[in-house]
Amino acid sequence: MSKINKLVTEIAVPLADALGLELVDVEFVKESGRMILRVYIDREGGIKLEHCEVMSCALEEALDNLDPIEEHYLLEVSSPGVERPLKKAADYLRFTGRVVKVRLFSSLNRQRGFTGTLRGLEGQDILLETEKHTLVRIPLSQVAKANLAFIDKEKGGI
Repeated sequence: MSKINKLVTEIAVPLADALGLELVDVEFVKESGRMILRVYIDREGGIKLEHCEVMSCALEEALDNLDPIEEHYLLEVSSPGVERPLKKAADYLRFTGRVVKVRLFSSLNRQRGFTGTLRGLEGQDILLETEKHTLVRIPLSQVAKANLAFIDKEKGGI
């Protein structure tokens, strides 16, 4: 995590908590020649535009007061979407039973990518049931990226 991401996370978590929201992720990226500070929030029942507006105003005020980022940037606050990233160990417990996609830093059983039903977390291992109904233990330390998978029920899938 970059220094700016870490700093913004430390500022945003208590703000989100006070608003009954969860901070999912922070990105500070360059796109089309400009810097964007992107903050993803969530809550039980989903995010509405009003939640993004309130969080954006609170975070903008805090960042303006502290002025921790030297560069000019655009602040965006949004929902993580239907393919929400799984960032914390608690996410793997919360979304047990859901279909997820997991990408690894290095191969496990000759694979770097897995899709399956999340069966929870045991110690520091994700338990994932694959399409072939085999249970795979994936060390959290090996996860490069994990997110909920959107399944179009009309087209079938897991």
